[in-house]
Amino acid sequence: MGLFNQSLENAGEVFTEKLYEKYKRLLIESEVVELGFKLFRDIFMFTNKKSILIDIQGLTGGKIEYISMPYKSVSRFSLETVDAFDLDVELKIWIPS
Repeated sequence: MGLFNQSLENAGEVFTEKLYEKYKRLLIESEVVELGFKLFRDIFMFTNKKSILIDIQGLTGGKIEYISMPYKSVSRFSLETVDAFDLDVELKIWIPS
């Protein structure tokens, strides 16, 4: 699945070291990037303390929105995995309003 998606430049995993170097200003002391994904231009990072969405907007990508959500804010989540014919993975996160 990863090779297929990366060849289409759709989505793929990003090396955590690259994410740390580029976005370390968003992290607090002792925070470590555990996992990261790139979807088109947007970045999803999961650290040991929170999840971070970097939403790159506009034609030139000059407008960027950073959304940080501590794990203690998550009330529930659901994960839908892939099978042989459906390559679509979904992660849904609920937070109290």
